[in-house]
Amino acid sequence: MSEEKKGFFARLKEGLTKTRNNIVSGIDSVFSGFSNIDDDFYEELEEILIMGDIGVKATNEILERLKVQVKEQHIKEPSECKQLLINSIKEQMQVGETAYDFEHKQSIVLVIGVNGVGKTTSVGKLAGKLKDQNRKVIMAAADTFRAAAVEQLEEWAHRAGVDIISGAENADPASVIFDAVNAAKARKADVLLCDTAGRLHNKKNLMEELKKINRIIDKEFPDAHRENLVVLDGTTGQNALSQAREFGEVADLTGIILTKMDGTAKGGIAVAIQSELKVPVKYIGVGETIEDLQKFDSEEFVNALFDIDVKEG
Repeated sequence: MSEEKKGFFARLKEGLTKTRNNIVSGIDSVFSGFSNIDDDFYEELEEILIMGDIGVKATNEILERLKVQVKEQHIKEPSECKQLLINSIKEQMQVGETAYDFEHKQSIVLVIGVNGVGKTTSVGKLAGKLKDQNRKVIMAAADTFRAAAVEQLEEWAHRAGVDIISGAENADPASVIFDAVNAAKARKADVLLCDTAGRLHNKKNLMEELKKINRIIDKEFPDAHRENLVVLDGTTGQNALSQAREFGEVADLTGIILTKMDGTAKGGIAVAIQSELKVPVKYIGVGETIEDLQKFDSEEFVNALFDIDVKEG
């Protein structure tokens, strides 16, 4: 494990302390409190997982898989199936191998999300990470209705050492995207990262805006690989899941950036989102610096959640 990864794992583990207290201590008490694997045992587990924000759908799938494995392996002792439960949660959360294709192709990435979830910051961090991989990045400040968003993104562009295309305050976001797409083509950029507005309370306007943006990209740069990432605040639990569903109605979501995972008791929502929406969590954030946004790794996340130290090898 690299130093950066080690540091992130430690911060993730620390960040998930409240979630661990919320879910894992309950799970442990079920495994130690029951002498038989019966309906009551499964019911207790179900209640703890649902209360831990893992969600009904994910919980049902995890427990169904667990029941099959318990039967197949003739397991009688509750303590013996804890590892099976952990593996089942990991399987629920696996991110496909093609999840990060956009990093290696000429890509346009639209980042959406409501105000306050860390959307603009995530765009900035992502730009920094891609720049570190020697990718040529341009950012588009298309969240033109929030004055601070443009300034914030300009600050990130300066910090990451990447170009930024922005318009005047209250400019038409689609016109900013038009300029940015053409700049990306002219400058032979690898990735165009677009910070877009996320006014979910006015879904019709947002839908029209995203349609317009998509039409421009299709017309100006039809060959670009497309990615639509929604940024969700991990501390909001089930509310984040509802937001993701609503954004899924206005955009074809390809991935999720889950922020503010440090210090939340609702970290189980990462499992629920992936299971309910079949949209992978691609990045997870546990703090303010560029290093605090990392690619999501189900193995690492569940190990941090259950406080499992992985030996190097």
